[in-house]
Amino acid sequence: MIRRIEHTFCLEEWKAQDLSAEDQALLQAAYEACESAYSPYSKFNVGSAVQLEDGTLIKGSNQENAAYPSGLCAERVAFFTAGAQHAGTRIIAAAVVTNSSMPVEDFSPCGGCRQVMLESEERQNENIRFLMQTGGESHVLVSDSVAQFLPLSFKLPH
Repeated sequence: MIRRIEHTFCLEEWKAQDLSAEDQALLQAAYEACESAYSPYSKFNVGSAVQLEDGTLIKGSNQENAAYPSGLCAERVAFFTAGAQHAGTRIIAAAVVTNSSMPVEDFSPCGGCRQVMLESEERQNENIRFLMQTGGESHVLVSDSVAQFLPLSFKLPH
């Protein structure tokens, strides 16, 4: 017998101006981070920001390197910085943006970043709200959890 397994994926689509002030500030921080991207090879700047439970915003941008794959994506820079500099402080929301004009539906974290974000969510045992936007003018895609971006994730046995 073949068993069919389905996972539901659900995002909300928002106009940026309809987001809360906190979400707008998070997106702005991600765009500020995008300006510090080092992307001489891909020419694709990405910025990310995480919001901690105490209100702190941490920024990260993609950092490429000629010794590929030694570079890091913006999401991992932001999440790892939060873990290293604010250990034990819960991440309540995160955003990833690019200043490139493209459909936001074609823009999302890579598989490695999805695993890192998911493990952060699992470690704190609380969802991380996640926002994505492109070009600064597109609508914003919002998820109530990063877990849905990696439905068949790797987990070590207990």
